[in-house]
Amino acid sequence: MIFVFDLDGTICFKGKPLSQEICNALNVCKQQGHEVVFASARPIRDLLPVLPQEFRHYRMVGGNGAFTYADGVIKTQAFTTEIVDQVKQIIESNQLTYLIDSDWDYSYTGDRGHPIFRNLDPEERAVNQPLAQLSKITKIVLFTRDQAVKQQLEKLSVQVYEHGNEELMDISPSGIHKVDGLRQLGILPGEFIAFGNDQNDLELFQNAKYSVCVGQHPIKEFASTSIGIEDVPFKIKEISESYQQRGLMLES
Repeated sequence: MIFVFDLDGTICFKGKPLSQEICNALNVCKQQGHEVVFASARPIRDLLPVLPQEFRHYRMVGGNGAFTYADGVIKTQAFTTEIVDQVKQIIESNQLTYLIDSDWDYSYTGDRGHPIFRNLDPEERAVNQPLAQLSKITKIVLFTRDQAVKQQLEKLSVQVYEHGNEELMDISPSGIHKVDGLRQLGILPGEFIAFGNDQNDLELFQNAKYSVCVGQHPIKEFASTSIGIEDVPFKIKEISESYQQRGLMLES
């Protein structure tokens, strides 16, 4: 079975690397013959640093589906030039600050005290470029909760996720979400178990064979079950053992 894990708020907390307890649970999952895949809102650049070296070769989805990573290769799906120009107009007319990602480099104008900035390129392998110098735009974060801005964005061909606790809107190209990223990796609906915690995990929950919501976000209504943060390692091991036993029964 394939186990798909969101990172922040699911198995990664306060921007810190995975805990040893989480790593041990993921290793149990692997030892029982399952594949572990990571699917995050982070671009691959910011996803890799929170993983121990032993996990950095696993397949991944980043940017809510705009990035995929397999065999050491990053592939991206970008906004059209027309959409980028329209979003730039919204930014300028509303005087918004932002984080805009290319395939590797980025442009950041937000508050340097924001949690997003603290998690941005921690290994300092990219460059904070002026927006005009980014040739390919793959992911956009606007630091606002203004519903008038959201209404403007919803008129465009984009996917918008709100993150109220961080006062931001996370924008991907239309039709791009984590399940689309999994499809790019050859992983189809019904072929995976999903762990998530937020609005951008909706498609994972809707398409998983079984799903676990970590925490009390309203999105838990779409998951098979919900658990507290403290129960995550146990739940990973419990489900992986259950599906290993099912596999053994089918083989016998």
